[in-house]
Amino acid sequence: MSEPSPIPYEKNNFLTNIIEEDLKSGKHKSIVTRFPPEPNGFLHIGHATSIYLNFSLAKRYPSSRCHLRFDDTNPEKEDLRYVEAIKEDVRWLGFDWQDHLYFASDYFPTLFEWALKLIEKGLAYVCDLSASELIKGRGTPTEPGQNSPYRDRPLEENLELFHKMREGHFDNGSRVLRAKIDMASGNLHMRDPVLYRIKKISHPRLGNQWNIYPSYDYAHCLSDAIEKVTHSLCTLEFQDHRPLYDWIVEKVESPHIPRQYEFSRLNVNYTVTSKRRLKELVDQGYVSGWDDPRMPTIAGMRNRGFPPRAICKFCDMLGVSRNESMTDMSLLEECVRSELNETCPRAMAVLDPLKVVFTNADDDFEQWFDIPNHPQDESFGSRKVPFTKEIFIDRSDFMVQPEAKFFRLKPEGEVRLRGGYVVKCTKVHLDNQGGVDFIEATIDYDTLGKKPEGRKVKGVIHWVSAPHSLEAKIVHYDRLFADENPTQREKSGGRFLDALHPESKIEFPSARLEPFLGDSKQGKAYQFERMGYFVDRSTPEGLQFTKIVSLKDTWAKVQKKG
Repeated sequence: MSEPSPIPYEKNNFLTNIIEEDLKSGKHKSIVTRFPPEPNGFLHIGHATSIYLNFSLAKRYPSSRCHLRFDDTNPEKEDLRYVEAIKEDVRWLGFDWQDHLYFASDYFPTLFEWALKLIEKGLAYVCDLSASELIKGRGTPTEPGQNSPYRDRPLEENLELFHKMREGHFDNGSRVLRAKIDMASGNLHMRDPVLYRIKKISHPRLGNQWNIYPSYDYAHCLSDAIEKVTHSLCTLEFQDHRPLYDWIVEKVESPHIPRQYEFSRLNVNYTVTSKRRLKELVDQGYVSGWDDPRMPTIAGMRNRGFPPRAICKFCDMLGVSRNESMTDMSLLEECVRSELNETCPRAMAVLDPLKVVFTNADDDFEQWFDIPNHPQDESFGSRKVPFTKEIFIDRSDFMVQPEAKFFRLKPEGEVRLRGGYVVKCTKVHLDNQGGVDFIEATIDYDTLGKKPEGRKVKGVIHWVSAPHSLEAKIVHYDRLFADENPTQREKSGGRFLDALHPESKIEFPSARLEPFLGDSKQGKAYQFERMGYFVDRSTPEGLQFTKIVSLKDTWAKVQKKG
């Protein structure tokens, strides 16, 4: 496994205050947390915050630990491929559960025995109501529920029926085991909740050993108790479940009493994290899969080229609170940008090549410039960049009829080539459609590493040598949604899919790269100067680089103000 996260959890908040008071009072000698995903899908950025919180908190306190536990209680939607994907995600983020890998399904025999104990104590009963009748009888937040006609079944009959449920004598959905609490409770979760359902479905790990499966609320708290979890951390939507969590643990007389604490979930604009919506994106082909680089899944962010340290830094910056809020996607992007700025060597690439021919250079003219691989870190060294009679610049860096404040190349205008000379456009050649075919220019040979005499040149553009450069495919990824809140459309009868960004993926099949990038390795990231950060995703079919995150583009801001 990889090394633990280099971002330590040092911030104080209401959770650390609770933990440290528990340690100070002697209530606990160390803490045990857990990250408990259901293996029914891929993890997303919201799960990353929980992973970081639980594992980093445990790492903060001596002799403490965090468990990775799969709450595999619903075989209808679960798959072992999700188990392996989740393990890979946790490892990739830099965390190690060591020997503490668990499955709720390992506890099924104990959970069954505890359910029998609840029946024997008169605190659970077998109910024959259908699913729709259960919902109807539950009542509303302002009206009490109705007692099931089976609520007062004799103890022996309940035991017999529950054993028969376990043995597979009844059809799916025909009976459930319910806790006997209070159908008039102001908390709907306490109105005789379902503890077990009949599901004659093969379990991914256990096969056909079980015909009944525990509910999440029943299995989760008792799994915490079995593992001696001290602080069970979950998001605020489980706050109303806490009384049931405590009730179950108390009534089965567990020797260990875990405590649940809630914090606000992560909400990020310009994306969705609902598994249902993410699945819709995949199933309907709007993305290439769960690991599509535009997806907010951890697999997608890994494929995009986001460094795991940047994601941990993002989680650390967010901290923990009990107040719901919306986090700006730009904060995550800035964490990625900041991390890559420190770790990525520089290179030059041209997305949409426009040829420049220097008329004051010989046909065999060739010069090599020594350009630093990182402007702030000499340890990155430098590289030799060939400069020749013909070069490529990006088509966006030239305008025949330039707008105001356009400081790139234009007719009779000058610009400095990155790491090289000041050059001047002297002639524009058009193609048959009236577009620019190529341009002619001259080199000011007195400007290598010097300012030009008697004039000020504002623009600096990147370039590559035409004969030495390599052709490559470059894929630009952007935010998947154009709307800040994609699901808002559903409130007015629309679809969240209508908010998809039409230019979230743009391909440049004939880009040109510096020659040294031909020796790059899969997964290596670079800053393509003036463009952004890109990662090597080359295949045997050819060179390919995909965009991780952009640089700040001052020209784009000028255009927007327009």
